[in-house]
Amino acid sequence: MEFLENYEPLLKAFWYIALPISLFFALQTIMTFIGLSGGETDIDSDAGDGDLPFEIFTLRNLINFLLGFSWSGISFYDSIQNKAVLIGVSLTIGLAFVGVFFILVKQILKLSENNSFKIEDTLNKTAEVYLTIPEAKSGKGKVLISVNGSFHELDAMTLSNEKIFSNSSVKVIAVENNLLIVEKN
Repeated sequence: MEFLENYEPLLKAFWYIALPISLFFALQTIMTFIGLSGGETDIDSDAGDGDLPFEIFTLRNLINFLLGFSWSGISFYDSIQNKAVLIGVSLTIGLAFVGVFFILVKQILKLSENNSFKIEDTLNKTAEVYLTIPEAKSGKGKVLISVNGSFHELDAMTLSNEKIFSNSSVKVIAVENNLLIVEKN
């Protein structure tokens, strides 16, 4: 790294951080995309926040911080003359890199949400009668009900002493043996 010999010590330090961290980041990214993550890169910690879906002190976060810190230090070295301000700006940008990573992880974890249908999720929901429901559990009808953004056609019965006709609105009051028990709304 002969090109670093004529640089000032602070700029050299930024470069000495940026080059190996960038190489490590590139290798880690390539290995992740081809499926060779090489095991867990996060440091186990009992000090983690139970509400967060990820740890704060991890190798990945350290790499993100050092990428933002070092490359912003190199980028702003000539434009920010006060070195204390330059280090402060670099620290802030490094922390911003970690913050952006947290936001991205949070958004990605939302995509992994389990939206599988469970008949218990229909309780207290409103449905529309599709096929007339006979009175007093004397037979089955069908209802259309929306659960987690998708519609389901399910068998239904009523405890009421009167039929519930098609296109009527009903409320699910119980679930018995994969059958909805409904009442007229």
